[in-house]
Amino acid sequence: MIRIRLARVGKKGRPSYRIVVADVAAPRDGSYLEWIGNYDPMADPPTVTLKNERASHWLSMGAVPSDAVARIMDRNGLMERNHTFKTATKKSGEEESGGGAPAAVAAPAPNAPVDDAPSEEEPAAEEPAADESSAEEEATE
Repeated sequence: MIRIRLARVGKKGRPSYRIVVADVAAPRDGSYLEWIGNYDPMADPPTVTLKNERASHWLSMGAVPSDAVARIMDRNGLMERNHTFKTATKKSGEEESGGGAPAAVAAPAPNAPVDDAPSEEEPAAEEPAADESSAEEEATE
């Protein structure tokens, strides 16, 4: 799989990045297929140079941009970025022990009618009683 991503260049404390097309398995600052632009976050405002035709060529070939490069391309109007929220996903262990689960349950409760909650509980209570009475009738026969 091919990815469009940033490769760090520059001195210590003065980062500058190349926008490169590289294989996913290649190291961050390692080999790349093509250099298609530069990004300097230390300038005010941050400077971006991008070869739009080469970037669109690689996107059409199936290259996937990293999140940072997707933001840069979105600002340049080359592509529309899909907003992904990586922090919103939780691991299964966090859902069980986290305090967020009761808040999610409490939010729908004020919107739900009060009459529905007791009616849902009553049939559940009646079903075991019906089973017990039918079991008692079978035992007496």
